[in-house]
Amino acid sequence: MLTWSAVLNLARNGNPVPARKVVKTEAEWRAQLSDAQYYVTRQAGTERAFSSEMCSRFEPGRYSCVCCGTLLFDSNSKFESHTGWPSFTQPAEPEVIAYHFDGPSFLRRVETTCNTCDAHLGHVFPDGPAPSGLRYCMNAVALQKIAG
Repeated sequence: MLTWSAVLNLARNGNPVPARKVVKTEAEWRAQLSDAQYYVTRQAGTERAFSSEMCSRFEPGRYSCVCCGTLLFDSNSKFESHTGWPSFTQPAEPEVIAYHFDGPSFLRRVETTCNTCDAHLGHVFPDGPAPSGLRYCMNAVALQKIAG
């Protein structure tokens, strides 16, 4: 189970090697993604809080990267954070997410990206529920729900 100290260590010292890499041109990403998906995943944007039904849905299932299809999260780790974005306590596998410090160092904010295709997903914070204490605060447009 990943912890905040493990996340900081990965952001500081390097991320796990992904199982595969997906690389496309900007033109290929633009052709594949909606404007909102492109803005969030390829330009590190943020969708408006509470703009997706995904925040309040908790039925069984899995969530993959909208860009490359990599399985990122399972609904068993999803929780109601009351932040306006889908929140999870752990990724499906440790190597599917990459971590990068984002913004001024005093914020210690950690950006999460898909480790397969480098899509911006959101951020991770140390204010989630036990046992991990993590809150992966994800942009809903960066995820696609797939069957359980």
